[in-house]
Amino acid sequence: MKIQKSFNREESIIYVVPTPIGNLEDITFRALRTLKEVSVIAAEDTRNTKKLLNHFEIATPLISYHEHNKESRTKQLLERLEQGESIAVVSDAGTPGVSDPGFELFQGAIEADYPVVVLPGANAALCALVGSGLPSDEFLFYGFLPRKKKEKEAELARLKSNQATLLFYESPFRVKDTLKMLQTHLGNRRITAARELTKKFEEYVRGTAEELMTWAEETELKGEFCLVVEGASSGAPQESDLWWSSYSIVGHVNYYINEKNISSKEAIKRVTEDRHMAKRDVYQAYHINQKEQ
Repeated sequence: MKIQKSFNREESIIYVVPTPIGNLEDITFRALRTLKEVSVIAAEDTRNTKKLLNHFEIATPLISYHEHNKESRTKQLLERLEQGESIAVVSDAGTPGVSDPGFELFQGAIEADYPVVVLPGANAALCALVGSGLPSDEFLFYGFLPRKKKEKEAELARLKSNQATLLFYESPFRVKDTLKMLQTHLGNRRITAARELTKKFEEYVRGTAEELMTWAEETELKGEFCLVVEGASSGAPQESDLWWSSYSIVGHVNYYINEKNISSKEAIKRVTEDRHMAKRDVYQAYHINQKEQ
């Protein structure tokens, strides 16, 4: 067991310093003072952080700390702590360690009994959650979903029955595909797409998955997104408990055609209702897979 008394010392401390996610006024007085007083600032991208420091006339030295050099840098920064220096860690925007580099360094410092002092500040996920209008009493922050389709599908299948509000980060280049997969795998839930948070073009788009898909098809998507997704209904049955859970979409449609003696059109409609999917997605999955077979 380890107990940290954060302010029993004045040196060899790591400060986790959130930086603005868009609006420079969203940095705290404490963050600015800390950035001025530490020995060095470890930054995800020194070029971006240099602009921030110049704006607030801060001359503290910078060192890069990012995904590609975190192992070697962690060792170097821990050595600097041993020498009595204090370090501030910043990411390009928001709170370091939350979908950004920092975890390995913080973990190493804690194991070596150096204090890790986290400052409060800007965070896109919490802004999006509160602004979404969806329940905030219980939520699950996921960050970025995997890029590969199969891995993304597996994660959504795992999250499908979670009753907490779900938070995802997404780039403008993948948000349309992600919205489609959310609709396909989680159903026509309420979703809020929050983008350009704290900036001039901040926007919240609130609606069902189907409505957001239509919006995404008709809109030029720009800026970083946070998708806030309604959790599963408390009374909703688990997919594994449903009679059709072992069927593929094609098998599900064929079951209705063969067992109920109905047309493929009517069978697709029933599958749409069973799975809470968009009709066009069931239609496409059924007919494309049938052709491939």
